[in-house]
Amino acid sequence: MVLLCQKTMLLTLASTLLLGLFVVSCVAELQRFEHAAKPDGSLSFLVVGDWGRRGLYNQSEVALQMGIIGEKLDVDFIISTGDNFYDNGLKGVDDPAFHESFTDIYTAPSLQKQCTFGISVLGNHDYRGNVEAQLSPILTKMDSRWLCLRSFILNAGPEMAEFFFVDTTPFVRRYFIDPEDHVYDWKGVLPRKNYLKNLLMELDSALRESKAKWKIVVGHHTIKSAGHHGNTHELAKHLLPIVQAYDVDFYINGHDHCLEHISSTESPIQFLTSGGGSKAWRGDVNWWNPQEMKFYHDGQGFMSVQMTRTEVDATFYDVFGNVMHKWTTSKQLSSAI
Repeated sequence: MVLLCQKTMLLTLASTLLLGLFVVSCVAELQRFEHAAKPDGSLSFLVVGDWGRRGLYNQSEVALQMGIIGEKLDVDFIISTGDNFYDNGLKGVDDPAFHESFTDIYTAPSLQKQCTFGISVLGNHDYRGNVEAQLSPILTKMDSRWLCLRSFILNAGPEMAEFFFVDTTPFVRRYFIDPEDHVYDWKGVLPRKNYLKNLLMELDSALRESKAKWKIVVGHHTIKSAGHHGNTHELAKHLLPIVQAYDVDFYINGHDHCLEHISSTESPIQFLTSGGGSKAWRGDVNWWNPQEMKFYHDGQGFMSVQMTRTEVDATFYDVFGNVMHKWTTSKQLSSAI
């Protein structure tokens, strides 16, 4: 759920419509959006996932603290890591859950700016409803903060950071061969093999061409996690090699209802889980190599990120707004030749 400036969104959508014939005749590319950095060159945002429960399971309390921290940091936007509406997505664009779980919950002034709340990817629970409803511009007309697409790119600050949002649910084979009692909306995804092949090709191309100082991939499902769901093997097989090949700095996800920071002994990438937007799983954690496990919290909360071209600060907060974990990394500016 990233909220971008409405003007930027409309210009991008208009350009897509005007160039529709050209796009059809060329190799597909992920849709791009732009968001300027602050005048001082910095950028700040919040990350929350697995939240849409009509305010229950402490969703309202997390939203309250997000508003307080959002005001303090003067956040530019909020990212949702998916599972936006429980238990089975939206039934349609007129589903009251959109207002009851989104518009009526995230009401703090800092979350109401025209350019602020909600860049979103889809989670597996969202695929159990009407997917096209969440992707519909009708919802953006109802609440201009809402932007949800399957996969897309956000350019933030001129070549400072690029966010690559990836639709991870179709990667998980179990949802197709053993859906249990759930019904998934696979319109636009089938045939699955072609969908995933094209998505990986588009992502590979975009990452290869990226000149951003910081590269961040966002998806719903985990790649590495000590939580209830654990690692997503399909992503470890198909997505992780691409992420590592192009020196992605962070993989941000939800799915496991916890807050978590795992580093990697294989690459500099940091795995950040922010899936504590509402219902959490207390005590549901598996052993992980302590050299890689930097932080794990089996409760509700969210994450903030502050960045410049040379430094990133990631902070995890609990449901009361207390700082649970903070991590900083830096890069040198490339010298001109």
